[in-house]
Amino acid sequence: MKHSSAVFARLAEEGTVLRCQVGSGVHGVTVPGQDDRDEMGVCVEPPEYVIGLRTFEQYVFRTQPEGVRSGPGDLDLTVYSLRKWTRLALEGNPTVLLPLFVPDSEIVRIEEAGRELRANAHRFVSRHAGRRFLGYLRSQRERMLGLRGRSTNRPELVERYGFDVKFAYHMIRLGVQGVELLETGRLTLPMPEPWRTWLCDLRAGRHRREEALEVADEYERRLADLVERADLPERADHAWADSWLVEVYQREWQRRAAPAG
Repeated sequence: MKHSSAVFARLAEEGTVLRCQVGSGVHGVTVPGQDDRDEMGVCVEPPEYVIGLRTFEQYVFRTQPEGVRSGPGDLDLTVYSLRKWTRLALEGNPTVLLPLFVPDSEIVRIEEAGRELRANAHRFVSRHAGRRFLGYLRSQRERMLGLRGRSTNRPELVERYGFDVKFAYHMIRLGVQGVELLETGRLTLPMPEPWRTWLCDLRAGRHRREEALEVADEYERRLADLVERADLPERADHAWADSWLVEVYQREWQRRAAPAG
């Protein structure tokens, strides 16, 4: 079954416990007339999709059809099952962690389970998460240097600026946010100054490719040090997450099964 099916759309809508903006908008590093809107949601799927034979991991909605890049004003929405989102968050996926830290103004919908998740954001922060930030940073830096694969699917930016400035922005953002996460246990969204302005300038072509690579190299070194010595647990709190998931699914299913009124 396709992730964008009508059945999955209904499951996502009925079961969403948290939905918010992610992407450049929530980081505060947008370029007028260029960026789409990215949103992420988390939903509690029905029991037949957990203990039965059916499966639901995520629902995907895009304004544009598959294979067409999103543009200004378009919406890209992914709603994960709570179990899948939790697995990804425990492993420190940088994008999946964002709903734990977005400001209230960027929340589209939130229910009790979503509020509980955000209240327990600290349980998902670990040195292992820092390694994920570091791994993505290294991969993108190597792509910019031509050491592995392609570094862009935005030829118009390469033609205009000489390199893919949006790709470079993501590379540095991962480094800056990874360092903040390991040093403070949180992410500040939107990104604080001076980085917000610096990254906006990078996206506008006001920094050279060499500057971006030098910054990425510095933050790669800082992250590599922090993942070894940061005052954080090595792994996220899997035991808490396991217990909480059981409680939330049972609670949500009982609530939905209760007669109206």
